[in-house]
Amino acid sequence: MAQVLIDSEDRVVAINHEARALFGVGLGDVGRPLHDLRLSYRPAELRSAIDAIKREPNSVELGEVGWTTPAGEARQLAVRLVPLLADGSVQGISIVFVDVTTFQELREELVTIRNESETAFEELQSTSEELETTNEELQSTNEELETTNEELQSTNEELETTNEELQSTNEELATVNEQLRERTIEAVSVNAFLDGILATLPSSVIVVDRELVVQLWNRQSEELWGLRTDEVSGKHLLNLDIGLPVDELTDPLRACLADGNAAVAVELSAVNRRGRAIDVHGSLRPLQTSKGVAGVIVMLDATPQDGQ
Repeated sequence: MAQVLIDSEDRVVAINHEARALFGVGLGDVGRPLHDLRLSYRPAELRSAIDAIKREPNSVELGEVGWTTPAGEARQLAVRLVPLLADGSVQGISIVFVDVTTFQELREELVTIRNESETAFEELQSTSEELETTNEELQSTNEELETTNEELQSTNEELETTNEELQSTNEELATVNEQLRERTIEAVSVNAFLDGILATLPSSVIVVDRELVVQLWNRQSEELWGLRTDEVSGKHLLNLDIGLPVDELTDPLRACLADGNAAVAVELSAVNRRGRAIDVHGSLRPLQTSKGVAGVIVMLDATPQDGQ
């Protein structure tokens, strides 16, 4: 247990190891007046008890108090002050802090166990009545299970038939997946072939859909206007910030979409990605599909302006 001794003038005379660890005080506090230490009022008010002992030299019990150690551990302490007498007068006082945490926990556990026992007894009595009712219900359920078993047997036969049908469907899906794989390979090959063709064309080729959103942008377009395919794909052509005056393409694009057959020639002045003035001439052609005009193919050629 933790113990602190003070003399008749309330100066700290000794502090044992347990008290130092429990309250965070040290040997340097020996010789100091107790009232200068927080220990004089926490975890318990000691000053009034000390005054009472000086008036009437009897032991004083302060009961149990809660305390949290410097290490953060919660403790329950029983505090007792005992006068140290010599020749009938108080020469000092022993202040003892007994750690009763374990006893407190046992008391609380005992109360909890007692409450749980009472509750358990009531629950057992109730459970006994429920078991009788459950037994009757189980007997009824058993009869229902026999009926259900017969139904499950019939359902199992139906599932076997369904499983055979699913197996046949899976085989058909496997065939379809193989066909899709072959077509995907063909589509990749066609796209690679198309990219190769577009890469060899000397013209800037731009393909937009009916909403004038860029769908295709070949290498010559990247070289001429300074934007990569991934920077323009999915963007509205007329919103692109390039040296080409795209707003002048509005009417030709709409005319091409409306006519669906005739190509529209364009002549524009522009600035390439290097900032040089160029003359742009080309044509806009409708992109024909089996469902009608799906967009416009814009083919542009550039030549340096005089003096550039």
